[in-house]
Amino acid sequence: MPPVTFLHLTDLHISAPEANDTSLHSDTLTTLDAVLDRIAGMDAQPDFVVVSGDLTNLGDEASYRLLAGRLQRIAPPLVLALGNHDRRAEFRQVMLGEAMDAPYAHDVVLAGVQVIVLDSLVPGRVAGALGPDQFAFLDAALNRHPDLPKLVVVHHPPALDPEAEITWHALDWDDSTRLAGMLKGRGVVAMLCGHVHVPRVTHWHGIPVIVGNGQHNTIDPLITSEMRITDGTGFGLCTLRPSGLTVEFVAMPQTGRVLDHVSLEALRRIA
Repeated sequence: MPPVTFLHLTDLHISAPEANDTSLHSDTLTTLDAVLDRIAGMDAQPDFVVVSGDLTNLGDEASYRLLAGRLQRIAPPLVLALGNHDRRAEFRQVMLGEAMDAPYAHDVVLAGVQVIVLDSLVPGRVAGALGPDQFAFLDAALNRHPDLPKLVVVHHPPALDPEAEITWHALDWDDSTRLAGMLKGRGVVAMLCGHVHVPRVTHWHGIPVIVGNGQHNTIDPLITSEMRITDGTGFGLCTLRPSGLTVEFVAMPQTGRVLDHVSLEALRRIA
């Protein structure tokens, strides 16, 4: 298989001006425009682009319309997932022309790679879950192209610690354990996630879990007494070879200044 190159974007958190969104920490639309300029200026275009959720910040139709216009600038095939800030009905209406409110799980073969997208959104919650319908979809998708390498895209990364006191940042432990069992030996070369706003790679049950910091802000991983939100955005340039996956984290211009703080007590409440 020749090398396959793709981009991993996440956590766009786009808000239209008419949404009157006061909860953003940065100018996400300007950041997205800068990312799109970087993509357009690449010496060679990627085979496809994955955006792993939190497409908008409020999930309103106006913001999806604004986003849809911007994403037209991406020439390669585009794969979208939903995150906890998204709303299924509004996303489907604007982006897909569908009048329905259902989980958005789908799969596609691009450049010889099967990309499987799961929907971990739980309305009203920050943490994620999959549930029987997503596991059933995943099982069917894994069986569709048994000989192809696979990427699994899910907004919430799997849980890493069964004793974690704060759980807003991941799938729950039971879902994570079941997911690990289903993916074992199924040709999954990586999982692409977002949500936690920290660029991170975890070797999870033999599968690289790639988390992007996204286009909104970055959480300082060195501070554990609170959530310290800082200025910082970026995306991943990924190359899949027969020997494995390489991810280069592309940092956008940033200052690292502190934008906000969230206490541990507040984090416990939002899970």
